[in-house]
Amino acid sequence: MTSAHSGSSPRHADPDENPYVESPPTDFEPVADLSEDEAAEQASLLRAAVREHDYRYYVEADPLISDETYDRLFSRLEDLEDAFDLSTENSPTRRVGGEPLDELDTVEHVAPMRSIDNATEAEAVREFDDRVRTGLDAQGFDPDAVEYVCEPKFDGLSVEVVYEDGEYARAATRGDGTEGDDVTEQVRTIRSVPGKLRGDPPSRLSVRGEAYMPRDAFEAYNEELMERGEEPFANPRNAAAGTLRQLDPSVVAERPLEVFFFDVLGWENDGEGASVERPDAHWAEFDAFDAFGLRRTDRVERVDDIEGALAYRDRLMADREDLNFAIDGVVISVDDRAHREALGSTSRAPRWAFAYKFPPRTATTTVEGVTVQVGRTGRLTPVAELGPVDVGGVTVSRATLHNPAEIEALGVNVGDRVRIYRAGDVIPYVPEVVEKRSEGTYAFPETCPICDAPVERDGPLAFCTGGLGCPAQLERTIEHWARRDALDIEGLGPERVEQLREADLVESLTDLYDLTVGDVAALEGWGETSAENLIAELEATRDPPLDDFLAGLGIPDVGATTARALAAHFGDLDAILDADEEALRAVDDVGPEVAESIRTFLDADENRAAIEGLRERGVDPEPVEAETGDALAGLTFVFTGSLSTTRSEAQAHVEAHGADATSSVSGNTDYLVAGENPGRSKRDDADAEGVPVIDEAEFADLLAERGVEWPPEGDA
Repeated sequence: MTSAHSGSSPRHADPDENPYVESPPTDFEPVADLSEDEAAEQASLLRAAVREHDYRYYVEADPLISDETYDRLFSRLEDLEDAFDLSTENSPTRRVGGEPLDELDTVEHVAPMRSIDNATEAEAVREFDDRVRTGLDAQGFDPDAVEYVCEPKFDGLSVEVVYEDGEYARAATRGDGTEGDDVTEQVRTIRSVPGKLRGDPPSRLSVRGEAYMPRDAFEAYNEELMERGEEPFANPRNAAAGTLRQLDPSVVAERPLEVFFFDVLGWENDGEGASVERPDAHWAEFDAFDAFGLRRTDRVERVDDIEGALAYRDRLMADREDLNFAIDGVVISVDDRAHREALGSTSRAPRWAFAYKFPPRTATTTVEGVTVQVGRTGRLTPVAELGPVDVGGVTVSRATLHNPAEIEALGVNVGDRVRIYRAGDVIPYVPEVVEKRSEGTYAFPETCPICDAPVERDGPLAFCTGGLGCPAQLERTIEHWARRDALDIEGLGPERVEQLREADLVESLTDLYDLTVGDVAALEGWGETSAENLIAELEATRDPPLDDFLAGLGIPDVGATTARALAAHFGDLDAILDADEEALRAVDDVGPEVAESIRTFLDADENRAAIEGLRERGVDPEPVEAETGDALAGLTFVFTGSLSTTRSEAQAHVEAHGADATSSVSGNTDYLVAGENPGRSKRDDADAEGVPVIDEAEFADLLAERGVEWPPEGDA
């Protein structure tokens, strides 16, 4: 038996020639002081260095620099590309996601992406081996010379990725095996997919990979979804599939997807240069993946008979719980490419590969009770307490029932016999009632089990209305308050918040401002200096900007952009507290649902008490001194693409001078301002409505004619 190992490969950037690889300097001179040639040279070095750091972090799991240093290098590259228009198609900066797409196009694969025959019985695998040996013997090959490569069977979403001259060119889902959805822009955002290959790849390389969400990242992301009051994914596979089919690549960029590459679909050389020839065995293709910088799993083995493959499957199944990716079996494939070609394929599947799947992870047991958990946004999640049962080698005693609508659909109650399914190796859940032993359906509570506040339904979900007064929501509330896009309180992360709660020092948001240096310094892991720093950070937030204060409260549907719009429109906190829904709807981008959400939050006694408690402790947001200029009065702008400043700053700037700025084009729009890489849909809407489309230079001229500067200098 042989295990795969990483081979050496050329680097994206040589540390002897590139200063940004090892111990890179980050004290850059101002961009404005660089010539165009100097900027281009520095950007080229930074691109190569960032690719090297991406490879070391996402493929080798052996980073060379800290996250903070990486962020500074990446930010510098963005600044150079923006200032000198140096962006390239496969620059690392493109990973943040482009403009949303209207729909996914369909593309044909370089080679068919066939499925694989499978079974859960060892005897079926031995029969596969018999067919292989018989087939090779019939074609004149020595059947005893066959070797198999054994790999994990990933439980994600299969994708084809195409490289041309070493550059990322295209990606597509498997689809029907012949053609699939074009997900080029979505896959581009995944950091383990190189934008440029290392070494000396062929002129055209098509590889098959599996997009997946690591189990730890999946659990963290699901928790984040539940904190936002959104429905979590049932398993990592659904999370990966749902993410890749997002029309907005920036959404994909925010989610923790990874890719393992495992097969070559196409390998072409144009005859020019010294590109390497395709290896004559699958095992050797893994060495090529290493040389090209394509990430693959190290849980691969080569065996010389089918019994070795069966033993590999048993070892991998035993290690299944310790893997950070979901698998549902192993793939056993003939190693030699000549053997593969001789065996051929059916219309559906290759004759040279077989999937030995793990047994299903289901069992039946009795529901002994139901516990309702309260998340940090007040979302209520019912959990079935079960008679302990073995499911795929793991004892399960609890399973999620997702939400009250799921309980109603199942008709489940305490005492019923139910089927338990372990989805994607993570959250056990109840797919069906197999024997009804109770009367009726479990009655979901009408009040919060923690604070006794009324429970409200929002579609299939249920929420506690206790808001800032519910202890179960407190930690999340404080963490949100301290976030960078809210009050930005350094040193108040999740672990520190939990520590303050457990020490009974903080039982409400307002208690933060009663803390003393002595209180904090007495806690384990704190010293006098760190305690003083935290108190100083808190003191610095006693006169926060109004928009930061609003964003920090955690009002549903109110993020930083909406908070800024509210602050600019109303000017001070009291005006917002007194505004009815009609007045709130007068704010741009605040529709009826958001207005109702804001009013409901502010009308809750617990939330109003928390706001007043903060003000009593001297936390009183500063009023916005809005400009009253009317130089742009009567004009309505919509912005698309990348400008020299952020879109939200552009909107605030024109609004400060009397104009309206909306997010969508209509017949009332006067100008669509299109920056770099503008969205197609807004331009199409502008054409349909007869709205003039102007670039940033024309926009600056338009403002200058009315005495308004562009770009803004912080005056808006």
